[in-house]
Amino acid sequence: MNEAKKTYVLKLYVAGKTPNSMRALKTLKNILEEEFQGVYALKVIDVLKNPQLAEEDKILATPTLSKILPPPVRKIIGDLTDRERVLIGLDLLYEELNEENRKE
Repeated sequence: MNEAKKTYVLKLYVAGKTPNSMRALKTLKNILEEEFQGVYALKVIDVLKNPQLAEEDKILATPTLSKILPPPVRKIIGDLTDRERVLIGLDLLYEELNEENRKE
């Protein structure tokens, strides 16, 4: 019986089109397409255009990736170039390791 895949709801906070912001967005899109294969919703929020959204979500630095669903909420700050750190932050790497151990 196939388990229903989790849907990930993510927000990426950026400050305009800075090199770090663009690198974070590009890296995140690559990770999402390779690892999540359509089971995600991503909202990109430019804090320069929508500072109230950053304030509401207590975003202090950009770029920041916020995983809203599934719980718990997690935040990753930086340009997301450390793929393993991003996957661990999204709870994906941990689940994959558990699935591999169950197959053995």
